[in-house]
Amino acid sequence: MKRFFERHVPHLPQRMYEIVADLSDYPRFVPNCKAMEVRPDPAATEADVQFAKMTLYFGPITQAYTSRVTLDPAARTIKAKAVDGPFAYLDSIWSFQPEGMGTRVRFEIDFKISNIFIAAVAEPAFAAKQEEIMRAFADEADSRFGN
Repeated sequence: MKRFFERHVPHLPQRMYEIVADLSDYPRFVPNCKAMEVRPDPAATEADVQFAKMTLYFGPITQAYTSRVTLDPAARTIKAKAVDGPFAYLDSIWSFQPEGMGTRVRFEIDFKISNIFIAAVAEPAFAAKQEEIMRAFADEADSRFGN
């Protein structure tokens, strides 16, 4: 299920990049994020590659998955690819481009849940949550930097 979200925010691209790149801060403000464990990828040849294990909760259901996250501060992009968990695949990319006095934030996600029975219910709910998550990052920027 491929989804694409974008919005303008009145904050500088570098500031927005830094909020999204600060993976360990997600449990504080990202909806349904219960925990985040971040560690370097020892096999990475690039400097800014990490493994991030995110634990999500939806009502009584808790599920964790790990992504390999590549941070590129020069290009202001953040790419993630799930390496375990309930997904057959999950690929996402954040990008932050100057737009007027702020930033055009773009988030693209493509995923499929492995279990077809769970996928029928969970995929639409997970996709719907992405807009809420995008809003949470914009709200966090407003909280940190004013609006």
